[in-house]
Parts: sequence; C-alpha cells; structure tokens
Amino acid sequence: MASLQGVGRRTALRYVLELINRSDADIERFAKALLELKTHVHICSICHNLSDEEVCTICRSPSRDQKTICVVEDIRDVMAIESTGQYQALYHVLNGKISPIDGVGPSDLNVGSLLSRMNERPVEEVILALSPTMEGDTTSFYLFKKLSAFEGLKITTLSRGVAVGDELRHADEITLGRSILHRTPYHGSLQ
Repeated sequence: MASLQGVGRRTALRYVLELINRSDADIERFAKALLELKTHVHICSICHNLSDEEVCTICRSPSRDQKTICVVEDIRDVMAIESTGQYQALYHVLNGKISPIDGVGPSDLNVGSLLSRMNERPVEEVILALSPTMEGDTTSFYLFKKLSAFEGLKITTLSRGVAVGDELRHADEITLGRSILHRTPYHGSLQ
C-alpha cells in the first residue's frame, strides 16, 4: 500500500477491499477499461483539454467563437463552464496554478502554448477564469502581465459571484453561468 502515495491509507484499503470482493470478470473489465483510457484518451494539442483525437471537439468546432479564449486551471473547470451552456468559445487549460509553496512556477504551466496561440491567430479577448484563491489570483496577475504585450487584447476575469477562496469547479451552475456572462475587465491587481 505504500505505493498509493497521495491517497490516504484508509481510502487505499477501501479500494483494495472493494477490488478483492469483485469477480474475476469485473476485474478484467476494469483492467480493459483502464487500458482503453490510456490508449484512446489524449490531451488536445491546442488547448490541453481531454480528447479522443489529437485536437478536441471544442477546438475543431466552427460554431465556437474563435477569437475568445477562456483560460482555466484544469479540465474539470472546462466541464464546469460547459455545463452552464453560457459559453461558446475556446479554452486553454493551464494544468495548474502558480504556487511557490508547492514548487509550481509559471514554467510548470501551459503558459508558453497560450502565448504561442496568441501569436498564431487573432484573439480579441482572453478570459481569466481561475479560482479566486491566492494562487489563482497570482496566476491571473502573472498572465495579465504576459498578455498585456498583445495590443488591443481585452483581458477579462469572471465576476466575483464565485466565492473568494473557493474552487471554480465547486460553484453551482447558475453562479458560474452568471460569472461567465458578467465577466469584468482585469486590471492586473490582486483583488
């Protein structure tokens, strides 16, 4: 059980007991499902969202606003925003947030690929949709400084209907939907 780092000992024991009580056929189906996941699920080469192809359906969709990019911390935030039905543009998944205490710096995030996207095609607006935590605000400030170099770019952030200190993916759909619709200009200050 020592190999299940990051998972509590009790939780790991519960998983093991659950698996031991399953039939061989169930375990075989579970193992096949894990292999399918590993071989058929990819990270989108453009936005870093999950996909079953090299480029995800959101990035490929011609009906999406191609000039707006919503920057989120992780894939669960994409799913949360998508569930509101209020946003019809593109995403960029950072795969984390700046957290010096955890040893996560800007180079550990997908910032370089965001800046490359900005240089490759015209973007009119970038929405910084990061959780309103100290780390989320620090990451937003860092991105604001980097994105300010792009002339005429509108940089917005979610309205603060999402509680400060809360994780974006835990917000209810109505609050998150209103936050995305009533986003505000980002001025580069830690709020």
